Amino acid sequence: MSTVSATPAALQLLEQIIADHGPVLFHQSGGCCDGSSPMCYPQNEFLIGDQDVKLGEIGGAPFYISASQNEAWKHTDLIIDAVPGRGGMFSLDNGREQRFLTRSTVCAVPTGP
Repeated sequence: MSTVSATPAALQLLEQIIADHGPVLFHQSGGCCDGSSPMCYPQNEFLIGDQDVKLGEIGGAPFYISASQNEAWKHTDLIIDAVPGRGGMFSLDNGREQRFLTRSTVCAVPTGP
């Protein structure tokens, strides 16, 4: 099962965004317009779908991913970081000269008995 965590840099950026916008949530993009970036939205402005899975929380913000992407990454730990650059077009990290980035590590894959 996938897990999600955040680096200190990501938590600092998240803290700034929450101070400006109030409660937020993350949704791991599936690779369309903004690649595979973690997108940050105001909690009351993003509709979670029936096929979205909550992986956990970072900095008090819920983190969701689509069920199909979660299945593909089920043996992966996601680490949300903040790096220099521009955020996704609709993500709240846009315009801050920093953006969220998903890094990953592969977990131990269970083997037979």
